[in-house]
Amino acid sequence: MATSESESKVASSNSNETEKPPIEPLRLPTVEEIRGQDIWNNCAVRSVVSGVMGGGLGLFMGLFLGALDNPLMQEEMTAKQQFIYTAKQMGRRSFSSAKTFAVMGLIFSAAECIVEKTRAKHDTVNTVVAGCVTGGALSAKGGPRAACAGCAGFATFSVLIEKFLDRHD
Repeated sequence: MATSESESKVASSNSNETEKPPIEPLRLPTVEEIRGQDIWNNCAVRSVVSGVMGGGLGLFMGLFLGALDNPLMQEEMTAKQQFIYTAKQMGRRSFSSAKTFAVMGLIFSAAECIVEKTRAKHDTVNTVVAGCVTGGALSAKGGPRAACAGCAGFATFSVLIEKFLDRHD
């Protein structure tokens, strides 16, 4: 009787072992991967890349929104004049949007990276601070009240996007 119990325990432990996924060996990162990670962890590199990407996004948004602008005197313009007006409007809009989004991406990324490195944590507080700094900096020309409103608005927007994308725990 004792033998059958020990055999059943051995059989059940063998079935548990077969259910576990196989353990794979750890793969150490290559020298190139470590260097790439070190470069990306530099706040200046991260900020410049975010600024360039923000500028590209702003360029395309400006082109799209500039194409949607209608001239006020559409009936009085010829087709050629409408085309020229639309092209100029798209150029102005795309340059303005590219500049704004580039500055926004640069400031936000730099602030988030600096706060993250200072606090040595990767959480939502970094996003709140970066959003506040970005919103305040972008609306600072309007005075202190506008800077505070920009800080609160952009921080709230940043947290909502953060929660929507669920980047942090």
